[in-house]
Amino acid sequence: MRSASTEQPSSERPVRHTSPTGMARTTPLTSLSRVPWRDIQDSTGSAAAIPLLLNGIAWGDAETARSALEDLRKRICQYGFVVEQATAATVPFLWELAQLPHVTCRAGIIQLLRAIADARQWESTAAAYPKLLNHRENPVVWERAARQAVRARRGDLSRLMDDQDTKIARATTELARALAD
Repeated sequence: MRSASTEQPSSERPVRHTSPTGMARTTPLTSLSRVPWRDIQDSTGSAAAIPLLLNGIAWGDAETARSALEDLRKRICQYGFVVEQATAATVPFLWELAQLPHVTCRAGIIQLLRAIADARQWESTAAAYPKLLNHRENPVVWERAARQAVRARRGDLSRLMDDQDTKIARATTELARALAD
């Protein structure tokens, strides 16, 4: 089984389309197809559904986006602290979505990023049971890669802290504190 890519696919220049009004708009999630989702695992098995969930967050109405985010959370950060193989590959897309004004659940996305940044369940378990580190698929490595993926985009925090929405600003402040540790 292949490991999740830790490259930052959504940090590439976004594709711009011209709308009927002649104004350019950014199309998010253009790099989703570069991740081998079917070859990596989330908490349910294959991570093949993650692109659909990310698109639901990006383009869904408030209820659809909230539901998609909740399902995604269960798949990549189960119980709010157990990350999966697909988590690190998903993080750059979460950062991208958190910055898009039309996304209705941005504060929830930022809270998910904080949960991932704080995740140390596998590391703590491996400290008590070192044999965990001998498994072919090492969840400690997944956890560290996921935390690193969150930290890699911490430069985006200042833009989010200045957001007019107080929920987003508060969630961003909490994420910044978690990343400062």
